[in-house]
Formats: sequence, C-alpha cells, structure tokens
Amino acid sequence: MPQALTASGGTAAPWIAATGFPALLEAPGSPTDVRAWLLRRIAAREARIGVIGLGYAGLPLALRFAEAGFPVTGFDIDPQKIAAIEAGLSPIHGIDHARVAGARITPHQHLSAAAADCDVLVICVPTPVGPHKEPDLGPVRDTVAALAPHLRRGQVVALESTTYPGTTEEFLLPALLGAGLQPGRDAFLLYSPEREDPGNPEGTVGCVPKLLAGATPECLEVGMALYGPVAGGVVPLSSLRAAELAKLYENVFRAVNIGLVNELKRISHALGLDVQEVIDAAATKPFGFMAFRPGPGLGGHCIPVDPYYLAWKARELGVPSDFVELAGRVNDAMPAYVVGRLRDALDARGKALRGARILLIGLAYKPGVPDTRESPALEIFSLLAERGAEIAYHDPLVAQFPATRRLGRAPGLASVALTPERLAAQDAVVIVTPQPGVDFTALRRHARLIIDTRGVYRDAAVSPTLPFETRGDFPLQGERAYHAVIQA
Repeated sequence: MPQALTASGGTAAPWIAATGFPALLEAPGSPTDVRAWLLRRIAAREARIGVIGLGYAGLPLALRFAEAGFPVTGFDIDPQKIAAIEAGLSPIHGIDHARVAGARITPHQHLSAAAADCDVLVICVPTPVGPHKEPDLGPVRDTVAALAPHLRRGQVVALESTTYPGTTEEFLLPALLGAGLQPGRDAFLLYSPEREDPGNPEGTVGCVPKLLAGATPECLEVGMALYGPVAGGVVPLSSLRAAELAKLYENVFRAVNIGLVNELKRISHALGLDVQEVIDAAATKPFGFMAFRPGPGLGGHCIPVDPYYLAWKARELGVPSDFVELAGRVNDAMPAYVVGRLRDALDARGKALRGARILLIGLAYKPGVPDTRESPALEIFSLLAERGAEIAYHDPLVAQFPATRRLGRAPGLASVALTPERLAAQDAVVIVTPQPGVDFTALRRHARLIIDTRGVYRDAAVSPTLPFETRGDFPLQGERAYHAVIQA
C-alpha cells in the first residue's frame, strides 16, 4: 500500500490525524469496520465531501451537502470560480451569493493533498463531444489521473457526469485497484448522475429523486447513506452501467422528441400550417401524448451531446441507433433552417441576406441562463456571418459574445440595447432565445420583420406575405402586404 495510505510509520497524513483512522486499521475485521466507520462519519455529518467541478452541477451539490451539515471542499480549475467562492460570492448565475457565503466551502484550484483529506470525492466535470461528435472524456481522464495519488482507504468515489455505459468501470475502477483499494472493502465506488435544470429558481438538488448505483452491494449501501440526506429520494439501480444508461435515456428521450417536433414544424410550414396550433390540438388528448415545442436547435451541456454518447456506444457494440442519430441530424440542421426562413422572408421583400442588418435576440441556449454552450444562436450567427449579413445581438444575461469552435475566437461584439431606433433600423429581428426582461410587445411595435423560432407570438404567420392584399387605401398602389412575424 502506498505510504500516504499507511496508518503507521513516518509522519501521519493530515486526514489520519483528523479522522482517527489509525485505530481503525489496527482493529480486527477491517473490511467491515471500514464500512461501519464511514457510515458512522456520514451519519454524524463528519465525513468531508470533496466536489470536483464547481459548475452548474457541482456547485449546487456542494451547497446542498454543506447546508445539510457536512464539511465541504470544492475543486475547480477555473481560478475565477475559486476566487469568487473564497470571497463568499456565487460564480454561477441563479445561485445567491448568500448561499455560497453561508456554506463556507473550502475551495482549491488543484487536486492537491486536500483531496486525501476528503472522505467522499464526487466528480462533476464536463463530458463534451469532439469535432466529429465522438465522446470527449478528457476531463474525466484528467481528473482521475490527478486524483490517483490521493486515493486512500475509507473513501467514497462517485461520478456524476453524464456518459456512456461502462465509463465508471473503465476509468474510476482501475484507479482504485491501482491504489490497492478493493471496491466494497477498502473504498466505495458509485455512479449517481446529476439532474440539474439550470435557470430553475426552485433548484433540483434535494427536490428531485437521484439515481444511484454502486460497484458492489456494500458500495450501494454507503451511497444510500451518503445521498439520502441531500437528495429528494434515492433510486437504487442494479449496476453502474444501468445507471449510466438510464441517465443517457432521460436526455435522449428529450432529444428524440424535440427532433420529431422540429421535423413536424418543417412539414407544417411546407403545408402552410401553424405548427403551434397543431401541437395545441394534439395536446388536448389526456393520455398517450406529451407536448414538445419546436425551436432553432438544441443547446446546453446535455441534450445536444448525450445522444452522441449513446450512438457512439451502440456503434461500438454493433447495434443500430437509428432514432437517436436521425434526431441528432434533424436538430443539428435547425439553425440552417432558421437562416433559410429568414432569407425567404427577406427575399419576399426584395432584400438580399448579404448586407442585411440582422439582430439576434438571445445568445444563451435557454431562457433564464447566461450559458451559451452549444447554443443554436452561435451557429445561426456563424451562418449569417458567412453569408455577409451585418449582425448584432441582444441578451440581457450575456454581455459579451463568446469564442466559439466554429469562429475560433470571440467576434468582439457586446449586447446592444433594444431601443425603438435600433429595432426600426434592422432589416430583421430573429428571436432565438426569449430571455426574461425582453419587452416583446415593444419589439413587435418597432421591428419591421421578426423571425420567431420559439412561438413567442402565437399569431406568427407561416407565409411571409399576405396574398391578394395591398398596403394603403387603393389597390392601384400595387404594394404587397407582409406579415410582420414569421414562424421559423
């Protein structure tokens, strides 16, 4: 066993002095005693919780543990987050500064020896996709490698990141075995995926049931004791892979149904029908139907990404994943469809897209958050920029346009004010994300053309023109009348 994990000889590690673990190691029947010792520390709220990754998933979890009476250490590679937490400020939109200040989380930028002081290590790092939609588990791999020197007997190691079935066994289990730790006897391995809803003022940790699986029955027992005090119920599963697949299925379910309704939107527009009316009508059925709404594409850290994790794993297994991959293609194509609808509406007015003044409303991927990860607004911006449009944007929660994979760098734009003069000067306004605080009544009053991708205006038209009508009092003027708001 590595020296850092040894209870006798040399200078004792800080965690040994803090927990009284030497007596435990000297006691007979140590495997049972390790579990009993850890369960006692959890029940007494003495177990120190280490949360790795203090983003939209990790910080709410860390706060929940702290508010339940556990001592909490947080780790994040972003120095700005660490500085904010040290100052008692929240680095995450929607989380009050007072909660962070009151939680007294001990933050660290690096996975140092402070990780060995933790009885529980919960990994909440991103799991993005690469340029070819393949899983990018670099953050998980790097975290596990940094943790390896600090793993010790009597710890719980849990993964909360959404990923393909088998990840916990492929990445975390070898790290424990390499440290001489047998899951269920010396240490306890869990998978319990996050179920965060960014922008939800009620929060989800402590309100929503939590999926949980352990590498062994003993691991699951410890996990139930750990998450029970902080979750809105715990749902035990039979295996790590079952829990990993259940989390993927939650998000793939949404992606597939959003893909279906986005395809329905395109069909409805081709038929000259209002897709919102069609959905409203179908939603009157009290059974066997769940209403999803179309949009400009998918965004965020889960829904645009997770289907590709499942599809990748299915290909590895030689199993088709046709629904999943088709939904991904449909949703990925929606920004181009929006740009096409915008171009057609401008064409009807005799205006080319090149050189047109376009204002985007909302850069974030969903209302109420400043998160622009995978936002369809970024892809719409890129497509418009390639076609020579003059683009501005307004988002009360995103002050500066971020760097993107497509552009490679930030374009140097800042959110502009929605003044009547600015709106009137635009050739078109595209509603991508209806952020709170936007005055959509004033927007409609002053904008010449609105492309509505979110159903903000329920009377938005399918066709850009009003057939057989003219502007003014006399048909002799011959000027076509146009719908001011178009569905896209």
